[in-house]
Amino acid sequence: MAAFAIAALSSCGGSTGGDGAPQAQADSLVTRADMTLVLDSIKVHWLKDNEGDKLMPPALFDAPDSLMSRLGLQEGVPSSVSTFLVECGGRRILFDTGNGAADSRLMAGLDSLGLGGGDIDYVMLTHLHGDHIGGMLLDGDVAFDRAQVYVARQEYDGWRQMPDGKGAQAMETLGKYGERLHLFDYGDSLPCGIVALDASGHTPGHTAYRIGRLLVVGDLMHGVALQSSYPEYCASYDMDKERAVGARRAMMEYACDEGLTVVGMHFPPSLYVDCLPVE
Repeated sequence: MAAFAIAALSSCGGSTGGDGAPQAQADSLVTRADMTLVLDSIKVHWLKDNEGDKLMPPALFDAPDSLMSRLGLQEGVPSSVSTFLVECGGRRILFDTGNGAADSRLMAGLDSLGLGGGDIDYVMLTHLHGDHIGGMLLDGDVAFDRAQVYVARQEYDGWRQMPDGKGAQAMETLGKYGERLHLFDYGDSLPCGIVALDASGHTPGHTAYRIGRLLVVGDLMHGVALQSSYPEYCASYDMDKERAVGARRAMMEYACDEGLTVVGMHFPPSLYVDCLPVE
């Protein structure tokens, strides 16, 4: 049976699974940015947006206390607010943009790579929660002044139609990008050979993206230490919990079948997820 194993990135490229899990043998080279993972012809830069450590409160999840305690998560689930910059074929693709809060580290992370907002060719949005689109604006203006922005039409329409003005921030933010905003349907051709996958449930059109052997899963898992082994448990942020569980299972199975390396916006610092055959 295929299963996920959590693998820790290290500066020498080693990977180890937690709790005695087999070691992940990724064909990759790991260096430091916040962290850079090289997969075949692409470079994946992990850019942590939040300052310091982050724990998701146990009460955020619908898992029983006994399970959280057994997993050593009774004090909280290690997490982050993260974005990912992919360099491929001379193009720079930013997946999500973080919070955009006063202590946001996204621009500092880009600067550490010798880059600024004007160096980003494409912004691919997994969904429209504020901690994923907040960094699209800087002092009220666009932060990525030549980037083409892509979001699933299903996600855009879902937020545009939300009652009580809940989608106002998303619509205002995206509107600033004018004709550089592109709505796509699942199955459409996207730049750089990116494949958009329907992972809805967390939000109406939550999207995972595959590029090469990398799978960017957005908020598929808010608590990897729990949900990679127990995908049936949801965080309260998931809008449609039944669909979110289905998406988690489907994306995990897809990643394992395809032998992909998986990164997510709330994975803990220095962690990615590799698929391993586990009996």
